[in-house]
Amino acid sequence: MDHDLYLPAISSGDPAAFGRWVAGSELRIRASLERYSTQVDTEAVLQETLLRIWQVAPRFRPDGKPDALLRFAIRVGRNLAVSEVRRRREVATEVEDPGEPVAPLEPDPMLRDTLVRCREELPKKPRLALEARLTGGSDRELAAQVAMQPNTFLQNVTRARKLLVACLERHGVALAAVMR
Repeated sequence: MDHDLYLPAISSGDPAAFGRWVAGSELRIRASLERYSTQVDTEAVLQETLLRIWQVAPRFRPDGKPDALLRFAIRVGRNLAVSEVRRRREVATEVEDPGEPVAPLEPDPMLRDTLVRCREELPKKPRLALEARLTGGSDRELAAQVAMQPNTFLQNVTRARKLLVACLERHGVALAAVMR
């Protein structure tokens, strides 16, 4: 099915038409971002991609081939992911060389205990998704391991991260400035 049939309604600002387009396109956009999942937060990239598509849809002109808006969204998403990878590399290379070896940081047992308590407080499904994510692997494989659809898995990971940050901040660990 060519999802460009929703384009005229989306261009005129119809959120229901955009929702139908997203429902039919999201999995393909998400799949195109999978190769970047170890380097960037692909859920954030996906959300930014959808926001940009909503914003540019009124000016978008299809090329006459099927799913032009979807192909454009995939290109936008990949460009965002590549930009984020580059940005992270630049941040990593900007760290100054201290000249002398730096002593490793001692683990903070109180921080570790707080982190464990906050993870234990997470609701069951977000906790399962977060624990699976921490083991590594592709989102699709991890979702299958915890018996969730990929989209549900990613939503639970996002929810777990937000709840974990909120819990840590309630315990005096300030992470909001670092977790942008």
